[in-house]
Amino acid sequence: MALDQVKKIISDIKNGKASPIYFLMGEEPYYIDGISDYIEKNLLTEEEKGFNQMVLYGRDVSIDDIVSNAKRYPMMAERQVVIVKEAQDLARTIENLASYAENPQPTTVLVICYKYKKLDARKKLSKVLKKSAVLFESKKLYENQVPDWIRRVMGGKGYTISPKAAQMLTEFLGNDLSKVNNELEKLQLIVKPGEQITPQIIEENIGISKDFNNFELQNAIGVRDVKKAFGIVQYFAQNPRNHPIVMTIALLYNFFSKLLKYHSLSNPSDAPKVLGVNPYFIKDYEMAARNYPMKKVSKIVATIREIDMKSKGVGAANVPQGDLLKELLVKIFD
Repeated sequence: MALDQVKKIISDIKNGKASPIYFLMGEEPYYIDGISDYIEKNLLTEEEKGFNQMVLYGRDVSIDDIVSNAKRYPMMAERQVVIVKEAQDLARTIENLASYAENPQPTTVLVICYKYKKLDARKKLSKVLKKSAVLFESKKLYENQVPDWIRRVMGGKGYTISPKAAQMLTEFLGNDLSKVNNELEKLQLIVKPGEQITPQIIEENIGISKDFNNFELQNAIGVRDVKKAFGIVQYFAQNPRNHPIVMTIALLYNFFSKLLKYHSLSNPSDAPKVLGVNPYFIKDYEMAARNYPMKKVSKIVATIREIDMKSKGVGAANVPQGDLLKELLVKIFD
């Protein structure tokens, strides 16, 4: 997992084992920024940084400029640090870095931040970096992986967070780890280490309702609580900007698609792994499976697709999203 790789990279740096090149690439900028920021703040002393630390930007430099700076000798220090941010702007010429990567300056730590892209593994640069550098790919997490990521991050800082609270944050913020981390940092200012972060704390400090959200709608549908489900949808209809229908449809489609998988399991104990959900939530699928037979679930999945198309104007122009969600509930509970 990327979080473990990041911990290993930072641990090695702390222990004096810095690599001559860190090539940080991939779709998730959070880890790239985290490693780069750590090196920028910690590898050199404040006195050394003035002459020996340089931050460049891909749009302003060429590969030759980067190599030229990397080959300089440090002044009154054991090493220098050269950080290239937004290096994806050099995508067309990035392979030209291969010759330097084959023989990097031992007194330079070169950090390349290559966001939203990755190197072609078949080409020379990637192969050379794998041998002589730290080549790190920062992959986007799937949304179902984010709650576990939240628990691990908070656990590493001495906090616990309830599964429902982690799910609420994920449902509200998605898989943008930078946004999620910003909210977690706010919570750390409010909650003491050792205390559990609860849905109540999330509601009071992040502004997410613990009673009116997609997660609670999913639960209400799963247990066939018709009154609660329609109440939540009515709340969504009155607050469409904060509860876009696209998010609700995506979550319900995901839920019922997993419910189909649950129905097809030969061994229910395999559910957490097969469905990719925390064991804490398996009881929700057990209950929903009793309330919705497999044939009914298949029809619901088709209905969700139909409502999704209508929400995009196909076959139903300008229908309020609240009305579409009520239509969906009527067909689910039918």
